[in-house]
Amino acid sequence: MTLTAPSRRTVLRAGGYSLTAAGLGATAASWDRLSASDIPGRDGSMLTVAVLGSAIDPSQQSVLVEDFQRLHPDIRVRLLAVQATDWNDFFSKILTQIAAGSAPDVVYVATEGVQLFAKRLGVALDAWVRRDADELREYFADVHPSLVESMMYEGSLYQLPVEFNAANMYLSGKVLRRTHAQLPPADWTRDDFTALLRDMKRTGGRGFTPFFWTNRMWGGVVPWLFANGTNVLTESKAPGGDWLWNRFYPEKQRRGRGGGYRWGAPQALDGRVEEVYDYLASLVHDGLCSRPEGGSGTNLIGAFSTGRVGVTPAGGFWAGGLHEAGVERDAYDAQFFPRWRTQRHQYGAAGYAVLRTSERQDEAWEFVKYAVRRDVMTRLFQKNQTTPARRSMLTARRYAATGPAHWDIFYDTLDRFPASGPIPAPPQVAAVDLALTKHTATALGSAGSVKPALRALQRDLERAMERDT
Repeated sequence: MTLTAPSRRTVLRAGGYSLTAAGLGATAASWDRLSASDIPGRDGSMLTVAVLGSAIDPSQQSVLVEDFQRLHPDIRVRLLAVQATDWNDFFSKILTQIAAGSAPDVVYVATEGVQLFAKRLGVALDAWVRRDADELREYFADVHPSLVESMMYEGSLYQLPVEFNAANMYLSGKVLRRTHAQLPPADWTRDDFTALLRDMKRTGGRGFTPFFWTNRMWGGVVPWLFANGTNVLTESKAPGGDWLWNRFYPEKQRRGRGGGYRWGAPQALDGRVEEVYDYLASLVHDGLCSRPEGGSGTNLIGAFSTGRVGVTPAGGFWAGGLHEAGVERDAYDAQFFPRWRTQRHQYGAAGYAVLRTSERQDEAWEFVKYAVRRDVMTRLFQKNQTTPARRSMLTARRYAATGPAHWDIFYDTLDRFPASGPIPAPPQVAAVDLALTKHTATALGSAGSVKPALRALQRDLERAMERDT
């Protein structure tokens, strides 16, 4: 069965960020449309906010533009929806605009690009956050420190989290009933997960896949690495950040926090990494899960809702996606990712970054502050198309129509497992992602491929991390 997997809006496909002469030449013919220089106000008279999307939702236009301008009549703002196939394509187009001298002022950036933008393109928000601390105190009290830390780089804060999605497990109600199984408990283990898949397979019939997953950084092999207490890159914390933690978070919540993640030496040859690949290879061999492949979620909803897929990793965003596709809220449920050595989860987040090239940075900051207000986010995320960064927004009323019944796990992923962290996304993330997806496909493609594939992965990761973005 060939399927595509549920898509997180922050999925980054393989590819580079470099701007070549050929690439610039290829876009020259359509430059006015790409850069939006044919739109009134693109001459610098308006604050331009770039977002990923082929079109701007009318509700977003109203909330982020008209309502903002009522509060700030002296700031004219325009949303620029950059047509892109994924975050990699989006970032490439933003870089192209910057190289051509037509950069936006504000860019919506996911975890995949946080460190790239922080290192090369973004403005640290530290001075503004200190200045407006009283105004922001309510915001930080409502946002888990893990999300904030994921948007710090070398001691400075570059974005305010707006949304996030952790890799949880969605389970088909139809398959659970067919298997005579209950929703697993919150503390279920990897062995419990394997046993459930075997039970599902026995009753599934032809064309049934107990566990479906995709080969990508978010929701692919990485959550299993986290659960086994490892990663493909060594992790550490940059020093600093006390200026923020001491100001906004109580001692218990700021304990162990630093100035952002540092992604260091590759460790694809670590014994625990090999354990993960051996485990996934055994699932493939036993017909319990799909072989790793790419995908964006186009076909999986139908297969999942009709009982042709039993379990798949997804975040809070899929609650809205299933509802929009007509799937009833009681047709599925969700649970934490199973425990292995740990039950640490991986997530991706997103927020607005202010560009260094902007001549309207103070105005841009006013927009960033506005975008994280609770009333603004409530209007933007009415369809549960993501998990809001604000804890107070996750309520039974919000999920009454879309489900799942255990909607509380989405934010509890952070509250119950505070060591959960972002996907490994250094400034060289494009090359890291390419290496990981390429060699994961090879490792699980045939018997005996794990060890040689991990050796090749180690070599490519070492080359990637030596690059200067």
